[in-house]
Amino acid sequence: MTKLKELIAEFCPDGIDYIPIGEIVSYEQPSKYIVQSTQYDNSYNTPVLTAGQSFVLGYTNETNGIYQASKGNPVIIFDDFTGAFKWVDFPFKVKSSAMKMLHANNERTILRYIYHVMGNMNFLSDEHKRLWISIYSTFKIPLPPLPVQREIVRILDNFTELTAELTAELTAELTVRKKQYEYYRDELLTFGSEYRKGRLIDMLSQPITDGPHITPTLVDKGVPFLSVEAVYNGQIHFEKKRGYITEDFDLECCKKYKPRRNDVFMVKSGSTTGKVGYVDTDERFNIWSPLAALRVNSENSSRYLFHLLQSKMVQRQVAAKASHGSQPNLSMRALEQFEVIIPPINIQLRIVKVLDNFDAICCDLNIGLPAEIEARKKQYEFYRDQLLTFAAQGETILTDRQTDRQTDRQTDRQTDRQTDR
Repeated sequence: MTKLKELIAEFCPDGIDYIPIGEIVSYEQPSKYIVQSTQYDNSYNTPVLTAGQSFVLGYTNETNGIYQASKGNPVIIFDDFTGAFKWVDFPFKVKSSAMKMLHANNERTILRYIYHVMGNMNFLSDEHKRLWISIYSTFKIPLPPLPVQREIVRILDNFTELTAELTAELTAELTVRKKQYEYYRDELLTFGSEYRKGRLIDMLSQPITDGPHITPTLVDKGVPFLSVEAVYNGQIHFEKKRGYITEDFDLECCKKYKPRRNDVFMVKSGSTTGKVGYVDTDERFNIWSPLAALRVNSENSSRYLFHLLQSKMVQRQVAAKASHGSQPNLSMRALEQFEVIIPPINIQLRIVKVLDNFDAICCDLNIGLPAEIEARKKQYEFYRDQLLTFAAQGETILTDRQTDRQTDRQTDRQTDRQTDR
């Protein structure tokens, strides 16, 4: 930050100009780079991109019309309808002509500076839902001299690099912990002849059931209604609910099945067939038909069933018994007949104690990883907004001294150590 202040004092002490972004950025219509086939496959080489949240739609084997972006020749892809954008520095094809490619006037600006400024513009608000190039091009942005731009880019890129490093480290740690859990789970659930073999239905208090087979009408308020997207990482995620159903429809559903604490769900239809989730809440909700609901009897542990359903022994049977049409589908009656080992309840509880400890570690990391990344993202956004707030020519921006000193200290600590990497 000290170096940046020195550069501002040297090159633009009296403020800077605000320039329409269309004067310093050119837009290329990517018509010759549009993918022709949507038969994507991960074994192909060339990514097909969109500027939206999904970013990489898939991979194509088409060899014509590839845009040869690289580290030395990057581009910003920009959706001229929504205003979404992404930085791209590798070869790619695009989905449609709605996406434009942005290039900078190198005599006046740096493309990476433009990228950071675009995040600061907050143009994805309701006010600009239809953000065509003709509108966007008129938006004015601060344009300091090139030395100042370079220093801002250096600082903000350090923040993004730190976030990327942290994400990689935490993701690697989570992967290791999950592998440990899977290893010990399969070791602990591998038995000899000392315990009886049975069928999954032998562990249950009632036949496996599911939710309604009709598509309900969702309402603004009511009872949460969950389907397959709400079951992952061994948990039930209410934030991924389909929506809400009326209390009357819920009561009708409950005639067939009413969820309760300690039930175990398995996805039985769709691409995530075999995923398992555990109900650890008394909150009122209901489920749709792609979820199978299992409830243990008094002689078995629900947590043992939860771990057992994720084991290799059971998941092999899922793969073998699921029908494979356009999407996998597992019959509830077939699931009931899966072969399992059923040790006495005291042995089940000892196994559960060990596996729950591993599961808790994985859950903590699953919660902590996005929270930490979100904190770093907020940190980056704070400093980006601070760094890209300039006085216009002839104006003065009054900054609270305490905030300014705090900004200096934190930025010096977290970014200047990266200067000479």
